[in-house]
Order: sequence, then structure tokens, then C-alpha cells
Amino acid sequence: MKLLLLDAMQGNATLFMRDDQVEAAWKIIMPIIEAWDARPPVDFPNYAPDSWGPEDAEALIARDGFNWINL
Repeated sequence: MKLLLLDAMQGNATLFMRDDQVEAAWKIIMPIIEAWDARPPVDFPNYAPDSWGPEDAEALIARDGFNWINL
């Protein structure tokens, strides 16, 4: 990170994309972002910090015949 900032301050652009490359990258990425935004959010099983995790975690591995091991 330090080298990247130093290169930028010294005018060394070898590690940076040209503006036409940035534009081309956004043309590729934007349809993906728009498709993600158009989908409803996934019901992700969040849980409180310092807890044992969501109840769904038990079902997730139980369906494959596994169980959590307390260490």
C-alpha cells in the first residue's frame, strides 16, 4: 500500500489503470451490480456477537449428516 501511494505521488502510473480501462471495467461490472440490486435480498441468518450462531447453522450441517463439535 505504501509503495502504491509513493508511486502515485511520484507520478509513476505503471500500477494504475488507464481511464479507458476503468471505463471498460465499469461497463462490465455495472450490469452485474444492477442485476444484484434488482433481486430481493437473501434472508441471511445473522446473529449476535459472542453467541453460538444462528439456529440455521444446525440445520445447515445436519442435512448432510454432520454436527458441530464444541472445542
